[in-house]
Amino acid sequence: MYVCLVGSFTTIAAMTMLLPFLPVYVEQLGVVGHAAIVQWSGVVFGVTFLGAAIMAPIWGRVADLYGRKIILMRACLSMAICIASIGLAQNIWQLFALRIATGLLGGYASGAVVLVATQTPKSHTGWALGTLSTGVMAGTLLGPLIGGTLPDLIGVRETFFFAGGAIFAAFLATTFLIREDRAPFEKGVRKVVQGAWAMIPDRRPVLTMLLTGMLLMLANMSIEPIITVYLTELVPPDRVVFTAGLVMAASAVGSIITAPHLGKLSDRIGAWNVIILCLSVCGALLIPQAFVTSGWQLIVLRFLMGMSLAGLMPAVNATIRHSVPQGAAGTILGYNISAQYAGQVIGPMAGGFVGGHFGMRAVFLTTTAIMLGGAVVNFVVSRRMARS
Repeated sequence: MYVCLVGSFTTIAAMTMLLPFLPVYVEQLGVVGHAAIVQWSGVVFGVTFLGAAIMAPIWGRVADLYGRKIILMRACLSMAICIASIGLAQNIWQLFALRIATGLLGGYASGAVVLVATQTPKSHTGWALGTLSTGVMAGTLLGPLIGGTLPDLIGVRETFFFAGGAIFAAFLATTFLIREDRAPFEKGVRKVVQGAWAMIPDRRPVLTMLLTGMLLMLANMSIEPIITVYLTELVPPDRVVFTAGLVMAASAVGSIITAPHLGKLSDRIGAWNVIILCLSVCGALLIPQAFVTSGWQLIVLRFLMGMSLAGLMPAVNATIRHSVPQGAAGTILGYNISAQYAGQVIGPMAGGFVGGHFGMRAVFLTTTAIMLGGAVVNFVVSRRMARS
């Protein structure tokens, strides 16, 4: 679990570290004009996650067939080569191709979720997945900070070489320190070939969890892109960017602190109860965010929201793990990753539309309705499952 945690942190940090200097690198590769640089920067950054969304169910299926450890090794080695090669790119099309290859061939963090979920005893799945999620959150938080520091110290291209070397070290740790017990799911290989969905006796929990994962990312990402614009109404112009960084970091820090504890709580009281509780608390915390009058109030509320959001994804993954046979776990968890990426794509578009037509505060209130609606859906389905 700890090897997977460090590997997830390393790969996610490497994927996000180029955010601060991506426009500079795009310009170095020959793109001319402010609008073109901005557009190419957005495309090059987002295409990696598009590739990951497409391939997540496929790599999950391969993991069910041939083992989860070998998928992690493949993802690590592929990402090490692709990210190091970005430092050798000579034009924007090579950068685009290498970024999409990173998404298509990568997927270490999602593979680690599958490995930990299937190798951990069910009574400790929530705690293990909660601990593992701190690596992803820390990588997302610290990646841009690393990217803002390293280029000035060692150079832009050398930063990619450094990241590739760090991922290769994770590949060595994965290869030599992880031992996988394949015995529990080798018997399910033939059934997996026939279709993972056919192996699931009751699909209601799985479909509800896929919806919950998508709504979680949709709700989170509908707000993140407008925070900087929202803060222009609350803080002086010269402090907007700095405060926006604190607001975004506060949510991640809150999640890192509470993720393992909420994982343990889900093992004790049930993952579904934690999901309903976290969705309800998140919805309640979004309401005052629409009416804050200063930057520090938003920072505190986002920190508290991050603390409650931390319990959602580990509990969603644990519920899926408990609801599907061992031989189909990788495939279904892969679909869950794709559902989350779908939420990441829809969220900013929905937030921009609502904010542009109805105002910034309407985005928070709409997201409140989405989170509370998700809580109601989970409550109804869980109670029907309990009765049946």
